[in-house]
This record gives sequence, C-alpha cells and structure tokens, in this order.
Amino acid sequence: MKSITIKGSERESVGKKATKALRNAGKVPCVIYGGEKPLHFSADELSFKNLVYTPNAHTAVIELDNGDKIDAVMQDIQFHPVTDKIIHIDFYQLFKDKEVTMDIPVTLEGNSPGVRSGGRLLFRKRKLTIKALPDNLPDFFNVDISKLKIGQNISVESLRNDDFTILHPDTTVVVQVKTARAAVAVEEDEEDEEAEGAEAPAAEAAESNE
Repeated sequence: MKSITIKGSERESVGKKATKALRNAGKVPCVIYGGEKPLHFSADELSFKNLVYTPNAHTAVIELDNGDKIDAVMQDIQFHPVTDKIIHIDFYQLFKDKEVTMDIPVTLEGNSPGVRSGGRLLFRKRKLTIKALPDNLPDFFNVDISKLKIGQNISVESLRNDDFTILHPDTTVVVQVKTARAAVAVEEDEEDEEAEGAEAPAAEAAESNE
C-alpha cells in the first residue's frame, strides 16, 4: 500500500491554549497511539491533503523534526463544523508483526450485461473493513462486474483472501443488479428472438422433408 509522508513537529504543550495557537497558525494537532505512550505532534494542514481528500487508502510515514520516522495509519479525523478545516487527527502506529484494522475502497471493473439490459446497478459497499498485517494491506478491492446479470450480486464471500480478514459477513452484498421495468421488456424480447431463431431451422427442416 502506498504511503504518504507527513512532516511534523513533536508537541511539548498539549493544553487548549497551545492547541488553539497551532490551529491559528494553519497547523493540525495530532496524536499517534499504539506505541509505549501517545505521541503528540503537529503538521501543516496542507500536508494531509493527499491522505485525507482522496478515495484511496494510504498509510502514513510521520517524519518528525528530531529525525524520528513512524509508520502509522489514520484512525480518526475531526473537521470544524462550519469551516470544514481539519482540527484534529488520530493515528495508530504500525508494527510489521501486529495486525491493523483499516477501511479499503472497492473499485468496479467491466460492464455489467444486466445493466445493458436495463437493470439498475446498486453499489452497496464502497469500502470494506479488513484486518491485516501492514505489509498485506491491499490498495483496493477490484470487483469484476462483466458477468453480473439482472438479479445477481457479488458478495464478500468471493473476495476472501488468506492475506487478510474481511470484517463483514460472507453474505454482505458489495454490488448487485436489480430488475427495472424496462429491463423486463428487454429480456423478454431477447428470449423471443432466441426462441424464433431456434424455431426457424426446425421449420426449414420440416419443409425440406416434405
């Protein structure tokens, strides 16, 4: 999984006054959990652009001005209710031998024949929560819908992998194609055409026997 580098400074004071001063200076107060003790740091709000404002999932490398580098994953983020500015982020430190929980985006590939027949494509789960070792975290789930017909679906069961655990029941529907009124007429027309095509050779054979 791709990592985004965040350059920050360790915070010595974590009081309300110091936190307010940081935000006024365009910086975001953050905490990294998971280590021996919580680590408080701050970084420019713009540093988080590629980590926060993207549909993709990324881990982060926190580079502190004292030379320390910490692999982490974003766990929680808070935005200002009026301005939508980032006001706080919680991270969780990554260890190669310790599993982490993360939301992984789902992407769809191909064109569904059910949709071409007039069905409605319903994208039920755009992200799936998984638990895995950091090195086994996938960038995304690629779901092929090129054989998905009306009335069919793709569930979590078909996406299981030995490298990670998907934290949803097997029966959880990721994407499905539901019947639409127009689709019924299209399918009936297709069935009629197939039936006519099958009857034609039979009729020709009967005529030749006469």
